[in-house]
Order: sequence, then C-alpha cells, then structure tokens
Amino acid sequence: MNNNDIKILLVDDEPDILEIVGYNLKSEGYKVFTAENGVEALKSAKKNIPHLILLDIMMPEMDGIEACEKIRKIKSLENVIIAFLTARGEDYSQLAGFEVGADDYITKPIKPKVLISKIKSLLRRLKAGSENEEENTKIGDIVIDIDEYVIYKSGKKIELPRKEFELLSLLTSKPGKVFKREVILDTVWGSEVVVGGRTIDVHIRKLREKIGDDYFKTVKGVGYKFVLKGMDK
Repeated sequence: MNNNDIKILLVDDEPDILEIVGYNLKSEGYKVFTAENGVEALKSAKKNIPHLILLDIMMPEMDGIEACEKIRKIKSLENVIIAFLTARGEDYSQLAGFEVGADDYITKPIKPKVLISKIKSLLRRLKAGSENEEENTKIGDIVIDIDEYVIYKSGKKIELPRKEFELLSLLTSKPGKVFKREVILDTVWGSEVVVGGRTIDVHIRKLREKIGDDYFKTVKGVGYKFVLKGMDK
C-alpha cells in the first residue's frame, strides 16, 4: 500500500490546524479529508472509509470522544486507526479516549515532522496487517479470527477494537508467559508512539469485562499473562 492509496480524515474546529496539518499530510502523498466537528466527521468517515482519523476532542456539535465512540460502532469503520490530536493532555482525557477505542493520543502543539513520524508509525501497523495472512488461532474455548479482527468464545462472536484485539493476540501467542509492560507497549503501540502508563491497564480491564477475568493475570511490577483454566495452579 503506497501513501497515495491511504486516506486520512483530519477533524478539528480550528481552520489553521486543518490547513497546516492537512498541507503536511498531502505533502507526504496522503489523500486528506477534513471535518470541523464530530457530526461532519461521522458523515465523512462513512462516505470515504479512511484508513486513519486524526480527531480533536473539544469541538462544537459533537466532541471527539462521542464521535470516536460512534465511529467504533460502525461495521465498515471498525478497523480504522483513530488518534486523538488535541491540546488536552490530562490523564483523564487520555483514559477517556482509550475507553472509547482510540489507538493513540497525540498532544498539541507538535512539530509537523514529529507528527508525520507518529502517523507513519501507526500506518506501518496497517500495512503490516494488510500484508500478513494468518490462519485463525484457537486457544482453549477462544478462536481468534485474524482477518476479521473478531474472536469467538465458546462459539459466541465478540468484536474488539483494534488495540484490544492486538493485545489479546500478543498475550495468547504464548499462554502462561509473562509479557513485560514495556514489551506490550512496544509491540502493540509501537516504540515511536508515546502513550500513558495506564493505557495497558485500561485495555486489560476491557478484555476482562468482555472475555472473563480469569484469563488475565497481573504480575505486579512486571506485566500481564494469559492463562487457561488449570494452567496457573
């Protein structure tokens, strides 16, 4: 997938941000669509099916958190990469973003070259995924469908946001193995993507709610591991 095949939706209520960031993205060859609020973002996303959405939080009509939550419920957009690009850097804002399915959180102001680097890092995961054809993985009563980004537990379909799916895939790749927090962050979010220390905890909590608390064990001060019934005795 070349840059000119990639579609990016830039959402911000500040015209200067749309112009400056949009210009830098177009200079890299990306196809750029813009919206000034969450309502416009939803319409554009449904129409254009972007690969990546850069989403501001504080906007009129519909803020970024609500827009992200709605986007994640749309079947055709379930695998789109969503990164918040916002001046709000408080921990609770970041946690709110990850709670509704964001993949990354980028704080403004940011130098154009640094932003482009972060975007390339996110898109590398998209490209790797499109080139990687893997068979379904079965572990215990859980089947992981790599192509569809869904899992089945005891035959019941469970849809997961991209990062929750990738985190589960990592942990289930070696059941019983303790994955250190830094390894999880580097593998799932990428070394060039800076996220808060509580990001993993939020995603693990979501997986526990959807799949079951007993599958995920916390190793204090180290990380997490995936276990099957009887494995951890």
